[in-house]
Amino acid sequence: MSILSTATSAAPLHTIDLIRKKRDGGALDAREIGFLAAGAADGTIPLEQLSAWLMAAYLRGLTLDETRALTVAMRDSGEKFDPSRLGKAAVDKHSTGGVGDKTSFLVAPLAAACGLAVPMISGRALGHTGGTLDKLEAIPGYRTALTLSEFETVLRKCGASIVSQTPALVPADRVLYALRDRTGTVESPGLICASILSKKLAAGLDALVLDVKTGSGAFLRKREEAEYLAALMVATAEGAGTRTVALLTDMGQPLGSTAGNWIELAECIDLLRGERPAESEDLRELSLILAGWMVCLGGKAESPEAGRGLAENALANGSGLRVFLEMVEAQGGDVTVFDDPKTTHKPGATQMLAAWESGFVEEMDTTAIGWAVQRLGAGREKAGEPVDPHAGILFHARRGARIERGQPLATLYATGPELLAEPVAILKQAVRIAATPPEPVALVSRIFTRENAEKHLQDAVKVVG
Repeated sequence: MSILSTATSAAPLHTIDLIRKKRDGGALDAREIGFLAAGAADGTIPLEQLSAWLMAAYLRGLTLDETRALTVAMRDSGEKFDPSRLGKAAVDKHSTGGVGDKTSFLVAPLAAACGLAVPMISGRALGHTGGTLDKLEAIPGYRTALTLSEFETVLRKCGASIVSQTPALVPADRVLYALRDRTGTVESPGLICASILSKKLAAGLDALVLDVKTGSGAFLRKREEAEYLAALMVATAEGAGTRTVALLTDMGQPLGSTAGNWIELAECIDLLRGERPAESEDLRELSLILAGWMVCLGGKAESPEAGRGLAENALANGSGLRVFLEMVEAQGGDVTVFDDPKTTHKPGATQMLAAWESGFVEEMDTTAIGWAVQRLGAGREKAGEPVDPHAGILFHARRGARIERGQPLATLYATGPELLAEPVAILKQAVRIAATPPEPVALVSRIFTRENAEKHLQDAVKVVG
């Protein structure tokens, strides 16, 4: 290496130069990416400069190398969890976000009941989507902020634990995640990939199942963008030594019959108790498919189909429910609220929305529905804002259903009556009723594994080029 190249590689880095470089279409190297991640983690880079870089990255996109470098840099920005002492394969599931997406409350206890350790580090509401932690905190006393030592203790006792990031775990992502929500830079494949995987890889996982949403409620609505993200995450995680699969799943309507915080938990408890309401069938089915892949990748079944069978047994014999309640209790939650979940639900205001015409529910703009849920009080516009555990929407008719004028379409629950008008107006625009039923949409439309992810990325780059 020449003296000149040595001097250049060791030259001091300046954030404004990296912002300009990305703004002008350049690609940052691993050292530059690492500098930004470290500055986010320790607070040495001002939030306005991090926001500017995020916008440049959002507009210009991140290359494959940049995405991988950002994932590793954020993973290494703080402490890491070591699950090897648990004596079980550590497997997790992550969704790219949706409306009514509550599968974590089913797959985590089901996979744990099948003999796996499920160390699940989750997030809060982001944009129009709900947050796993916000939903769990609807349980009185439930602690999402555990130390890594407490996290390990719960995993040893219950097999599953769902927690927030600790201040010491992936601190760079904690800062950038909050900024993305406030700067309109959420919908970026590279940023989404790095954010998700940095947390998952910091948990020391043996395997990971990714639920990548497509359709009107997904962050990435275009199918080709969702496919690219799925392949990118599989290739990135596999490159880091974690067995990974990504399923493309439908978010063209809310998943299950509820969207909110407490009401989503109550729906999951019904399923864990063996109930099988028709309006929750897609939630049940997807949860079993995801759990089946977790059980398979975790080495407890030879195929995802066999893994699904084991997960369904855990649902039928009540062991999944037992794990969930044990986890809640171990993390300080009051499990008596599940004795009768309906009496625990105490919204400040309620309004039933009736169908304004007869026909079939043809289409649901699920992103708009997500914003309606948020504005009822269930989400937040700024980081740190409180959410109402009892706000949300219960859907009485779903896509493809026949509905008569005047029949209940949805029930809205709000913090107060003054918050009902806007969500009602949003729902009337978001749901289209037509004379004929829509074509059915597959719940799982594509699966990416290590065998096909790299090829998809190569083909996608060729098309773009």
